[in-house]
Amino acid sequence: MTTTEDVHALAFMTGDEFHIPTYRLLRQDGSLFDGADVPDLDEDQQKALRLYRAMLVTRVLDERMMAAQRQGRLSFYMQCTGEEAAVIGATAALDDADMIMAQYREQGALAYRGFTYDEFMNQLFGNELDYGKGRQMPIHYGSRKLHYMTISSPLATQIPQATGYAYGQKLAGEGHCTITFFGEGAASEGDFHAALNMAAVHEVPVIFFCRNNGYAISTPAHEQFAADGIAPRAFGYRMHAIRVDGNDVLAVYRATQAARSIAVEKNQPVLIEAMTYRLAAHSSSDDPSGYRSRKEEDAWREKDPILRMRRWLNGKGWWSDDEEKALQENLRREVLETMKRAEKRPPPPLDSLVTDVYADVTPTLQRQLDDLKRHIRRYPDDYPKGALSLDPDVHAEAAVGKSVDDEQGGA
Repeated sequence: MTTTEDVHALAFMTGDEFHIPTYRLLRQDGSLFDGADVPDLDEDQQKALRLYRAMLVTRVLDERMMAAQRQGRLSFYMQCTGEEAAVIGATAALDDADMIMAQYREQGALAYRGFTYDEFMNQLFGNELDYGKGRQMPIHYGSRKLHYMTISSPLATQIPQATGYAYGQKLAGEGHCTITFFGEGAASEGDFHAALNMAAVHEVPVIFFCRNNGYAISTPAHEQFAADGIAPRAFGYRMHAIRVDGNDVLAVYRATQAARSIAVEKNQPVLIEAMTYRLAAHSSSDDPSGYRSRKEEDAWREKDPILRMRRWLNGKGWWSDDEEKALQENLRREVLETMKRAEKRPPPPLDSLVTDVYADVTPTLQRQLDDLKRHIRRYPDDYPKGALSLDPDVHAEAAVGKSVDDEQGGA
């Protein structure tokens, strides 16, 4: 519906008439701003500590797996470093049965919902316990039981998918919503605009959560768009919008909590723009020193969301330096032990390449699989993992033998 009001003097509007403030509750020293709209998390110690632990789990995982990639043990990795409050704070405000459709930097959402280091590692190494059966590159997680849709590599595809899924939730009427995470660079894709328009027109319970971390790989925000960020775009679709400090976990939590109420109770979509910063490289293939300064990075390190939340917890007497040290040591030990286990597990059976689509493997697929097996048997040294996965018995014996050799070598 279009509304008009007659005027008789020529006047154009640019959008500069609107000013969107940034919602903040927590200062960097861990204290609340005067008059802050304190969320219920302020009284829920158990949930607050669950949230904080997920932030540390994510940070330690990122540090160790980036090191593993540099050692040649992993082909690729992407970190969430600096954006933990945005991702995990939003996830904590949801019902655990709400659907999450992520981009590729939201491992913290899985960590909060209980995804284990073993489950992370199995996917990263694509071994026989990987839910995706080794078909995806690293960091493309998915979990049916945790309501986390498997990551897709193409940019922004999850945004219109979230609208569609939320429409189904509306029809089901069970009181759930979908949240979709994406960066401000993905908001330049056509999928973003199509998704917001469909969500507004069909009135579906979806939260569009933009992590505005300042860079689309190497392209700074000021070269991506001329307007005031992403939040004002919601007005073009008559949608609720809020801009929040993405490094303030309390503000993110409270904003998402309120957004969920709007989505579920009114069947109306919401756009959240979380202002944050990617402290790490875009991926293990990126070198940020080519497009941003160390001074800029250091300034944002002073705004570390984990440090801010830790100070808040310390101030409430819910956390101590000794507990911090013990947890970090335990997490580092756990992630290293888990990585060693995942590396030793064999790859998925080769036959799994052609399963899961048809109830019975088609003749064409079977011929292709047979050709592949013959090729691998002819050149086993060129396809060591493929050779291991050809025969389950040989596969298992080889894995056991490798494990013994590794342990003896380590001794």
